[in-house]
Amino acid sequence: MALNKLWTLGTILGITGLLLSLHCSYSFSGATLPPHIKTVGVPLFQNRSPEFGIDQALTDAVISAITKDNTLKIADPSTADALLHGTLLRVEDRAGQYDEMEKASTFQVVLTVEVTFEDTQRDLPLWHATFTQFGTYTDNRDEGIAQAIEKLTLDIVNRMVSSW
Repeated sequence: MALNKLWTLGTILGITGLLLSLHCSYSFSGATLPPHIKTVGVPLFQNRSPEFGIDQALTDAVISAITKDNTLKIADPSTADALLHGTLLRVEDRAGQYDEMEKASTFQVVLTVEVTFEDTQRDLPLWHATFTQFGTYTDNRDEGIAQAIEKLTLDIVNRMVSSW
């Protein structure tokens, strides 16, 4: 009986040691951009919503964020190593918080954007994703839109330069 317990303990310790050694030798390196992609073109985002001007503001914000990030350089879409295409799909308003009279005291504007990042040199899509973000406002809806655009821009640029 004692020998059986000793054998079981030895087996457990052996398996634990093996798992620990495998775990310690494993390292993760996130996916990066293909090395030949140095520039990106960002054509004006398409607009499938009835809202005028958000497509331009979103395109400008994405270009600004890519420039600030400095991983890729902005180039003319006709000569860029990669293209970032975007489409504003929806703009929705909804109540954010309610007061004690059950009246909305804050509102949210929700933007949904479909984005494709493609390698133009190899004519391959690198990724395709839909992003949704919101901004909160009380009186000035444009403030909410600006917040949503800022969040979307961060999501898009992070996706471009990190894992895809």
